[in-house]
Amino acid sequence: MEIVSTKPFLKVLEGQRQTVPPVWMMRQAGRYLPEYRKLRAEAGSFLKLCLTPKYASEVTLQPLRRFPFDAAIIFSDILIVPYALGQVLSFVEGEGPKLSPTINEGNLNILRGELNAAIIEPVYETIRLTKQDLPPGVTLLGFCGAPWTVATYIIAGEGTSDQAPARSFAYRHPEVFQQLMDKLVDASIEYLAGQFAAGVDAVQLFDTWAGVLPPAEFERWCVAPAARIVTGLRAKVPNAKVIGFPRGAGMNLKNYIEKVPVNAVSLDWMIGLDYARAEIQSRLPVQGNLDPLALRAGGAALDRHVDAILQSLAGGPFIFNLGHGILPDTPIAHVEQMLARIHGRS
Repeated sequence: MEIVSTKPFLKVLEGQRQTVPPVWMMRQAGRYLPEYRKLRAEAGSFLKLCLTPKYASEVTLQPLRRFPFDAAIIFSDILIVPYALGQVLSFVEGEGPKLSPTINEGNLNILRGELNAAIIEPVYETIRLTKQDLPPGVTLLGFCGAPWTVATYIIAGEGTSDQAPARSFAYRHPEVFQQLMDKLVDASIEYLAGQFAAGVDAVQLFDTWAGVLPPAEFERWCVAPAARIVTGLRAKVPNAKVIGFPRGAGMNLKNYIEKVPVNAVSLDWMIGLDYARAEIQSRLPVQGNLDPLALRAGGAALDRHVDAILQSLAGGPFIFNLGHGILPDTPIAHVEQMLARIHGRS
């Protein structure tokens, strides 16, 4: 017997429009909150914060104590997967994540065939702990990085401005790159299935660097792996709810939603609202797409952008969110302003 969802967020993923759209923010648990900064200092390192369940669960729940969000997303990082496959992961203050050794055409065997349980189990325990204290009606989200985006870090060892190392690798050694993607697809299915088993209600697949690829490569390295992940995940977790986020996809987004069987697609702020409504939301629920800079700016500009999004997308199945993560220096008052506007109190 099919279970009918009672949480507004999940109802949208099932295609039902809500009178007041559910809302959450990417990176809603993070540096813009003083309580997060305090706990981050106590943990001593970002990686310890991610992989200590009592810390990660607390960080996941912090924004819900301040704001009426409809979803909580488990606090972790997309690079937990390559870490669990055998690369060394560190986070350097002021520089970001570092992975070593970097993968090239001759050393793919450095990566394990399956995830290291000792590394991913704390994430599952974080989910179990968070589930115990989650407010009623709030959806618990898990996530992982999509294979293309994760591969860009695996190959370069760090974030780059245009992901040229991974793009060049894929052009020069497509067979080896395909082997890497196959490993990441299998690992992602295992990891997301484990998150569902631990208690998440839905997951999001983050392809942060999808927008750097031309159409043929987008098809091969973004669309095809994502489709395999969703199909493989549902073979293990029937009816698993998945949100896809191919950031920067632009006109390639139609190809993505036609071939990747996600329940909803998250929109970056660069997508035109008329196009999003007519070409994307007419086919499946959408999530997005406030510019994080508009949220940071606040004032009349924020109200104007929130109103435009609601006017364009709230008539169909829609989840309000940002077009990417909240910026660390965003004032808390601006988040409150945004939520009041969405909920019709200003």
